[in-house]
Order: sequence, then structure tokens, then C-alpha cells
Amino acid sequence: MISAANFSAKYRVYWEDTDAGGVVYYANYLKFMERCRTDWLRAQGIDQRRLRAERQLQFAVVNLEMDFRRPAVLDDEVLVTAELERLSGATITFKQTIMRDEIQLIDASVRIACLDSSTLKPRAIPKDLFTEWRNGQ
Repeated sequence: MISAANFSAKYRVYWEDTDAGGVVYYANYLKFMERCRTDWLRAQGIDQRRLRAERQLQFAVVNLEMDFRRPAVLDDEVLVTAELERLSGATITFKQTIMRDEIQLIDASVRIACLDSSTLKPRAIPKDLFTEWRNGQ
């Protein structure tokens, strides 16, 4: 089990991530951040398929603010972070960054909603997860 508050993972930039100039296409930074949040859950032993099947629960991005500071390019290794910034009844807000070495490329705030998977309507984060994440902050 990891601390719920902070998590980071390294990813390589491939051709598929870049535009014709070899620079990461802006929307692909969202994919790196999504992978990091998914890996954050996995590191805590949480399987999203099981959450959906057994608890009728899934997560979705409902708000995103992102500042592009510097570009990543082909073959860069980037460090993506997910820091639990705020936890409320049905939402989780992450501060996320993307770094290349000591250079910050992306600074973002991502709000995630907990949804009932059958209705896609917001629902409270289950008490066990809420408590675990709150105590890990």
C-alpha cells in the first residue's frame, strides 16, 4: 500500500505521442496524467474493473485546468505526479505535474467525480476509500 497523498510514475514519449514536429501533441499530456492516476489506484490495490463490477462505481474527469510551461519531445522520459489535493463527498482533486528531469513541463489541477456506473450520476465516494484516502493525505 502506498500513501494516498502522493504518487509518481515515469513514462517514455513515443512517436504516437507527438505531432509532425516530434513535440508531444497537447491532448496527449492528458493521457499521461490519466495513466498516472490509474497507476495511483493500482498501487493501492484498487482494480477499476472490480470497482465497476462489484460496487457499480467509476470515476470521470469533470474539471481540468492545465498550464503548458515547456514541451516534451520524442524519446523524453517524463515523470508524472498525482498529488491528492482535495477530497470531498463525491470528488477528488489532484494536483498533477509533468517533469523532464528538473524542468516542469505541465502544471494541472484535475477534479474527478465518483459516479454510479449504471446511471453515470454522481455518488458519494465509498466510506472505506474516503477514509483511507483522507488518512493518507
